[in-house]
Amino acid sequence: MSDRAIVIHRTGGPEVLAFEAVQAQRPGPGEVRLRHTAIGVNFIDIYHRTGLYDLPLPTGLGVEATGVIDAVGIGVTDFAVGDRVGYGLGLVGAYSTARVMSVDRLLRLPDDITDETAASILLKGLTAWYLLRRLHRVTPGESILVYAAAGGVGSILTQWARCLGARVIAAVGSTEKAERATEYGADAVILYRQEDVAARVRALTGGQGVSVVYDAVGRDTIDASLDSLKHFGLMVSFGNASGPVPPVSPLTLMAKGSLFLTRPLLAHYVEDRSELQAGAAELFDRVLAGEIRPIIGQRFRLAEAAQAHRAIEGGGTLGSTILLP
Repeated sequence: MSDRAIVIHRTGGPEVLAFEAVQAQRPGPGEVRLRHTAIGVNFIDIYHRTGLYDLPLPTGLGVEATGVIDAVGIGVTDFAVGDRVGYGLGLVGAYSTARVMSVDRLLRLPDDITDETAASILLKGLTAWYLLRRLHRVTPGESILVYAAAGGVGSILTQWARCLGARVIAAVGSTEKAERATEYGADAVILYRQEDVAARVRALTGGQGVSVVYDAVGRDTIDASLDSLKHFGLMVSFGNASGPVPPVSPLTLMAKGSLFLTRPLLAHYVEDRSELQAGAAELFDRVLAGEIRPIIGQRFRLAEAAQAHRAIEGGGTLGSTILLP
């Protein structure tokens, strides 16, 4: 019996994504096999495809999906055949009709959250959780700058930060995305490709700047991001949509106001399963309460993964993008 999966044999553009038959696997001890129902597409998938983040080849892609368990291995007691589950980090391989996974990264899905919704928010929502609740605990009245605020992570970040009482300044790439960011609760919006971001931030904050910048764009925005911070502000670089950020001298951080700079990774914040479960529980609670509204802007078939990558890289997507097996 065989399943289907996206496989890459070399790094490069979307054209390297091959939709292939793969041998079906049986779960080993501590593992389950799940048949995917929805698959999240994320920028990390593009970094893997291009080789920015190195993987041994050939390899599958994707780290976020939902599905139904159809087989369990020896020693699995917390999950059973028929359970609806999802995951938002772990080994690559989500771009597939089915896969075997260790249970330590799996999360049981609430009945009132659909598979598509979960696949669109697990990685992105957990990222927003650790950025806002663990890396830096955003407080009421605090001014923050969120880049790509109409995108997958950015739309959740914006909504969640507003729930926490923060004043959110959104930086987006188009007027359509500006409208969306406003709908998500942004207090002010900056078109970062057309405007002087730092000058606008200073004007919006009475000359002070923001206390935190959440920047998923990377190379093209690092200078404006640093210049938007108040003294002792925190620069959080968590993505490379425009390319990797060049080295930043500690002397630069000193000169710009004794700033702090971090390049965090979600996996480090959920190394303990209890942390993963706590983050997911808070995320699900916010969604079920209607405080965070998941946005699925694009749906593609699994075989159309290359089209999904082209759409994301072209900057024309809104909210999350998912693949359907």
